[in-house]
Amino acid sequence: MIEARRSSGALGAEISGVDLARPLSSVDFGEIKRLWLEHLVIFFKDQKLNETQYLSFAERFGEPVEYPFLKGLEGFPKIIEVKKLEHERVAFGGIWHSDTAYLERPPMASMLLAREVPPFGGDTLFANMYLAFNSLSPGLKKLLESLKAVNSSTKADASKTREDVIKSSGKDSKNYSTEHPVVRTHPETGRKALYVNSGHSVRFAGWSEAESAPLLRFLFDWQAKPEFTCRFSWQPGSIALWDNRCAQHNPVNDYHGYRRVMHRITLAGDVPA
Repeated sequence: MIEARRSSGALGAEISGVDLARPLSSVDFGEIKRLWLEHLVIFFKDQKLNETQYLSFAERFGEPVEYPFLKGLEGFPKIIEVKKLEHERVAFGGIWHSDTAYLERPPMASMLLAREVPPFGGDTLFANMYLAFNSLSPGLKKLLESLKAVNSSTKADASKTREDVIKSSGKDSKNYSTEHPVVRTHPETGRKALYVNSGHSVRFAGWSEAESAPLLRFLFDWQAKPEFTCRFSWQPGSIALWDNRCAQHNPVNDYHGYRRVMHRITLAGDVPA
């Protein structure tokens, strides 16, 4: 019996009553997919999955793709290891963002599986971009719906922490830049979501960075309002699946001196509209 317990008033639900190491029936998967679209991010605990089982579960939702800058695991190039070691001080991707929004086709979703976690801390925050957009004034909504934002991978350099891994990964280190609507319509739910983020959005198309900065700063602060968020505490075997089209995330960096190892799968998306 699949059950869902809400994580907060804004988004998120913890799913229980399912063993992801076993093949899912079409009925069970349909219910999980429905809950995901409703809650934007879903969580599972105590899942004992090897890489093959993990990848098989991800493939039920979409097509796994390689990450632009990091090599995947040996034999599993579409699973990357997100790791912070004991001596490191800054978390990889430690800023509010939607994954790789600088690509022409940003990912539909991302999935994270906890392999090793610190004895405390290392939670991840998530934020609801439907709610962030819907809570704006009618006048600002109208303005934002007419705009596109320039998103760049170079801005993400500020949040990269394992430069040694990136440089030694052998992956393409080119810079990516693209324009996307500031307000995108979700292709499955038809709902509108705010689609700029502090990790990648550098300016509005047709505006200078100086002109864009005040409004972007307001939007970045607005998106992270506590009432738009939920928080997830990891355990080994925990899984989070979030919808990059309408949710942002931010790993909390509060576990210095301890090791944290996660395995991530990214699912192919479409061109935002």
